[in-house]
Amino acid sequence: MTPDKPFSPACERNREPILAVLREAFADRKHVLEIGSGTGQHAVHFAAALPHLIWQTSDRAPYLPGIRQWLDEAALPNTPAPLLLDVNGPWPAIRADAVFTANTLHIMSQADGEALFAMLPAVLADDATLAIYGPFRYAGAHTSASNAAFDQALRADHPSRGIRDAEWLIELAAGIGLTCTADHAMPANNRCLIFRRTAP
Repeated sequence: MTPDKPFSPACERNREPILAVLREAFADRKHVLEIGSGTGQHAVHFAAALPHLIWQTSDRAPYLPGIRQWLDEAALPNTPAPLLLDVNGPWPAIRADAVFTANTLHIMSQADGEALFAMLPAVLADDATLAIYGPFRYAGAHTSASNAAFDQALRADHPSRGIRDAEWLIELAAGIGLTCTADHAMPANNRCLIFRRTAP
């Protein structure tokens, strides 16, 4: 690993549990758009383990060089160059039958999250699958004391951040025709929500 190559210990810890969910959720998928690829670690791990998928990374401009380092080092045939994607800016012209995002919605503002869902129909195929990983609240309550402390730290860092309610995400997804079909318990008090849309 080069000295300036980004690295997330959390990605190393959670990649196998997430992969176990994606093996089933994305078994019949072909083209995944990852929103908020961060370091790029998840992308290379999942793309290597799921070679039937084209795994398209994307993120805001500051993160693209680090993602490129991970992709270039892995040299996988199913990871195209990362795309610039800011949820509040122009979205790339892409069509995907799956979207994956991990640990992004508590970093985004609520308005950013709403913008993300508003733009998803422009990139989702008719029979799309959406997978969202991260910490969530249920009925306004945290699932653990550690998540409550994490939420407090997020809001202290920036008042627009914070752990989101699963019900809010489910409502936003329903607004674009996606139904929550699975809610997987994950290590460290995280969840992985799977949404699907049936082709008309």
